[in-house]
This record gives sequence, structure tokens and C-alpha cells, in this order.
Amino acid sequence: MTRNICITSADGQTGFLIAELLLTDDKFKQQLTSLTALTLDPSSAKAKELQALGAVVVAHRPGRERDVAAALQEAGCDTLCLVPPARADKLDVALELASAAKKAGVANVLLISAAGCDYAERDGQPRLREFVDLESVVLSAKGDPGSALGHSPCVIRAGFYAENLLLYSEQARNEGLLPLPIGENHKFAPIALGDVSLVAAHVLTGKGPHGFDDRHRGQMMVLTGPMLCSGKELAESASKALGQTMEFENISEREAKRVLKSQTDLDDSEKEYILNYYSLVREGKTNYISTTAFHDVTGQHPTEPDEFFRNYAGELRPKKKLRSS
Repeated sequence: MTRNICITSADGQTGFLIAELLLTDDKFKQQLTSLTALTLDPSSAKAKELQALGAVVVAHRPGRERDVAAALQEAGCDTLCLVPPARADKLDVALELASAAKKAGVANVLLISAAGCDYAERDGQPRLREFVDLESVVLSAKGDPGSALGHSPCVIRAGFYAENLLLYSEQARNEGLLPLPIGENHKFAPIALGDVSLVAAHVLTGKGPHGFDDRHRGQMMVLTGPMLCSGKELAESASKALGQTMEFENISEREAKRVLKSQTDLDDSEKEYILNYYSLVREGKTNYISTTAFHDVTGQHPTEPDEFFRNYAGELRPKKKLRSS
């Protein structure tokens, strides 16, 4: 059974890591016939790296659905990993990709969505809520008997990426602080991006009589990290991993916005997404973990906060030892 996978937004962090894992892990690599990296910037370093690993890099030029469908057909794509791009028109581009995949006769589609989108309010957290609109379009193909796209869908609702905490590495190194606008009491369970990529790789390479493995086909997989953490508990995990005291500082959304603006080169829409998620935490709508899908799909345990902070110790460790309070 062939498996010609196309990964969208392959020049972004999520798409790149999924593609890289598929191309470098022998278990997944042997299940592939081909891997197409659909990228908005074919000249990017990530696109070139995937090409060197064996991916076919194809330019993605949104705006003309017919051309996008033709690109998918030319690639022989039978499986689409739809990763919404990190840009302001994310929803429009992703909806166009879903429609193009339908026209191209793609049979298997894995959508990378966002955990918490169903709790988000359209007025309060619009960047989160738009994932609900995208999910409804992708899953609506299931009720269309004339569409191959409805045969084998799967949705991964990925929780807040723990890597977003690295955006505050400057404060961590210089002040021993983890400044987050999440309030003092509510909790959330950040997930390592590598864990999301691992589940995606299992789904994309799993095979069954209808496309994806029947254990994955039709699933709504909600993925969070394995530990509910308040800001103080995150700082305690970081302190334990780094061997030096880190402290949590509850900052205002206004200050968080300034930090994101001055310390990152993220697209404005991604900054809005992060701030939307923080507001969801403050509202108490992230006080849960969801690890069953991760365990069932991978047979492993997701990354604990201590382990995550150890992995990134070089970026977070304070420049000088700070006195314990």
C-alpha cells in the first residue's frame, strides 16, 4: 500500500518537525512512498534541510484553489497533513487547502488543530476559535459520499506548546524569572512539540483497509502534557531541572504583549494566538490533562515538565546563580 504524504506549512516549526521525524526515523521512513513538503518559502533553511533529507519541496502559492489542487495531484498525494500556517490569513489558507484536497481526490487527511478551541469565545479568543471553523470544514467531508476526503479523517487538537515558554528565555537567563499572564491559581498542561510530532507521524504512516489505521481513523485526539501546572509549579519544575532557583511572575496581558513584541519575530497572528491561550488559562478553561490518545497511539509517556526544562537548560539557565528567596 503506497503512502504519498504531503505536509503543509513545512517551513514552519510544526510542519518541519513532523516531516523531519518521518524522514529520519527508520520505523516511519519505511512506511513512506514519498513525502512532499508544501512550503510558503521554498528557499527557507527548513525547506532546504527537508529537501536534503529526501522530501520533494513544492511551492505553495495560496489564492488560487485550482492551482493548489493541481499541485497536490501532481505530487500524487494520497495523504495530507494539514498544518495551518503561522500567518494572519491562516484560516483562509487552511480552508483553501482543505477544499483543494477534496478536489484532488486526497483520501486521508490529518488536521493539526488546537486544544481549547472548543472552549474559546469568538469575541474573546478569536485566534483559537477559528480552529473550530476549520475542523467543521474538514470533518464535513465525512458526510459527503462523493468525496474521497471523507474516507479517512483524523484531527489532533494540540495543546499549548511548551516551546512557547522559551520566548521568555531572556528573563529566565537575566533575572531568573518565568513571566506569564496566566493568573496565580489556574493551571494548564503544556505539551512538547516533539510529542505532537510523534503522534502525527504514527497517524500519517498507520495503514488500514480504509486508509489510516482503524485505531486512528475518525479520531479527535486531544493532546496535552501529562502535568497540570500553575505558573509557580512551572517555575519549580524549571528550578529542579536547572539546579538554580527560578521564580514565576504573574504579569499583565499588556506586559506580555510588549514582551512578545520585543523578544520574538513571530507573526502578529501567532502572538495573538498565544495571548488568547493565556486568557483561556486565566478563565479556568484549561484545568485538565488529556494524555490517553498519546498513550494509545505511541505506547509511550509524554514529556514531563522537568524533562522539558532539562532539554532546554542551555537556553534558560540564569547567567549567574541567583539567591534563593
